[in-house]
Amino acid sequence: MPSKKSLPPTRSEQAILPWHPPGLVAGVDEAGRGPLAGPVVAAAVILDELNPIEGLNDSKKLTAARRDMLYDQIRAKALCCSIAEASVEEIDRLNILQATMLAMRRAVMGLRLKPVLVLVDGNQLPVLNVQAEAIVKGDALVQAISAASILAKVTRDRWCERLHERFPQYGFDGHKGYGTAAHLAALSEHGACIEHRRSFAPVARVLAPAAIPACVVSPRRRSLPEPVALGLGL
Repeated sequence: MPSKKSLPPTRSEQAILPWHPPGLVAGVDEAGRGPLAGPVVAAAVILDELNPIEGLNDSKKLTAARRDMLYDQIRAKALCCSIAEASVEEIDRLNILQATMLAMRRAVMGLRLKPVLVLVDGNQLPVLNVQAEAIVKGDALVQAISAASILAKVTRDRWCERLHERFPQYGFDGHKGYGTAAHLAALSEHGACIEHRRSFAPVARVLAPAAIPACVVSPRRRSLPEPVALGLGL
């Protein structure tokens, strides 16, 4: 039998370099950067190595039913997790990248336990008071990031389903806010609702010319506001 040292590293071990300090590791991911409506949602998860969860993967590679099942398992088995968001108003005021970083920062701040390392999906990092590393395609490589991607995706999808009850004419329960042909047609017919992102070009065109907000045409950079913890620490 092969010795323990000869076994291949786990996905988490592959992503964490050997000089990283021992301790709790949090995975962070977001959902909702691309849609034309609604908040961007971020999640942070610290998994329990003694209570593993089978089947974690990039949320986009899972069926909706599988994501729902894993969502419940993550909430039940993780050492702690936090879900946060940046609002449509913040997206329009800051831009989508800065709003995403803000949501991620809020998610990490909402964790009940403080990690020694935060692994973030992608190639950019929010401002944090803890060591952090960005990992491209991390949602398919690191289980904690996979778990965060599932929490963020399910949370935002459920938000879109509730929005559909308020504004059924847009079909949010189907396209989840993305700029599909059906969504663009509904925008053209009904105009924008209160949850549409005015700074996104397809929405701005519907509101043009008088209602285009300053953040669409102004190249000035905006700084992040003071952080507000909106996470649901568990």
